[in-house]
Amino acid sequence: MSEPAADTTARAWRAAIRDGGTTARDALEACLARIEAANPALNAFREITAERARARADAVDAGEISGPLAGVPVAVKDNLCTDFGTTTCCSRILEGFRSPYSATAVERLEAAGALVVGKTVMDEFAMGSSCEQSAAGACANPWDPERVPGGSSGGSAAAVAAGLCPLALGTDTGGSIRQPAAFCGALGLKPTYGRVSRWGLVAFASSLDQIGPIARSAEDAALLLDAIAGPDERDATCLPEPPPACADAVGAAPAAPRIGIPREYMRRENEAAVSDAVERAAERFRAAGAEIVDLSLPHTEYGIPTYYIVAPAEASSNLARYDGVRYGRRSPEAGDVASVYERSRAEGFGPEVQRRIMLGTFALSSGYHDAYYVRALKARRLIKRDFDAALTRCDAILCPTTPGVAFARGERTADPVRMYLSDIYTANANLAGLPAVHVPQGRSPEGLPVGVQLMAPAGAEPRLLGLAAALERAAGGPAPVSHAGR
Repeated sequence: MSEPAADTTARAWRAAIRDGGTTARDALEACLARIEAANPALNAFREITAERARARADAVDAGEISGPLAGVPVAVKDNLCTDFGTTTCCSRILEGFRSPYSATAVERLEAAGALVVGKTVMDEFAMGSSCEQSAAGACANPWDPERVPGGSSGGSAAAVAAGLCPLALGTDTGGSIRQPAAFCGALGLKPTYGRVSRWGLVAFASSLDQIGPIARSAEDAALLLDAIAGPDERDATCLPEPPPACADAVGAAPAAPRIGIPREYMRRENEAAVSDAVERAAERFRAAGAEIVDLSLPHTEYGIPTYYIVAPAEASSNLARYDGVRYGRRSPEAGDVASVYERSRAEGFGPEVQRRIMLGTFALSSGYHDAYYVRALKARRLIKRDFDAALTRCDAILCPTTPGVAFARGERTADPVRMYLSDIYTANANLAGLPAVHVPQGRSPEGLPVGVQLMAPAGAEPRLLGLAAALERAAGGPAPVSHAGR
């Protein structure tokens, strides 16, 4: 029997175990060996839960655990609670924290038979676009260690792109699944808001956060989404209706789809490799019988300003619970109640988290609430209205995921505004609550991953993944893995 290679898809991995080509334990050991060899340089995993994964692999081989993902290793972002290991959001303020429960998404993942192999490195509390703002250290891009993997789900994207595991869970508040998937060369899906329960996800911005899959193929992403999606009475924002099955729809893209390209996204400032990728994708769709439609999303330019009022405002509220009293870090230097709050938060939160808390607190403060927060909510409605109108004219929107390819480590850490603009093409889907997916489309002239983004109406994940699969096939199949995990 032979163990799955680094570039084995999740579906093939499961089939090899089911059909007797390998055992779940042997396949897992090959996965753990790749993680052990690559992670010291890559730093994709903050914590590796090897022994628990081994016990579950043995249970799969004994027939005690079954399901559509039985025996498939999956990485989990460090802001998803697990009742095993620790959950820290890569922040000093939660160092060593052990959750008493697992997130619904993790529960469902394991109910499908998956093996959680570890918690991945992320920007602290999911606030970042480069995976450099982390108390667990920066994660490296598996294609070029001198470049960032994107953020905040950088560790999850890097792990999949390096072939350390075939699947990972990330979270997306303003692009934190799609942007690192773009930089690392993986497929990353942000589902419709409410499609996946947020119960057990450590909150950043509650009206924007969504859990989703990172994979190498649309088929694998569909398998993972089907496993974790669906109603949850513990999350009042979760959609109440059963989700449509995605795995069966991957090969069923519309026969003659209408694909819209918004002119506001095709800016001169985009790097040539990104614009070329969109043009290639449009041509591939056109060759398959699609109609390409010119669109306008006139309020696009207000997306980042709106996002950086709404998201920090919600973060200011959500992170108020980390006060050094109930759980998390308490400063040993504190002498009274006021200094417990002040010193614990100052020592526990990193600079980017502090910056966003201050921005959000200011936007919500007396005298500024109407001028900033209320106006941002009005702009958010206009952005959603733009998408609603555009998506009556097309089946999906095609555009860049990021303005450029992965940038150098340290290049933007001193320039927050430039860093924030990394998400200029992703944040609006979160503001509108729409599903969106990054699809790899090859390499830039310098050999870095490049791809495109597809967006669809709320609830249209089957259509979206069907179109992603068609584009993936036209580009030559699932994304290759980097040399880092070989």
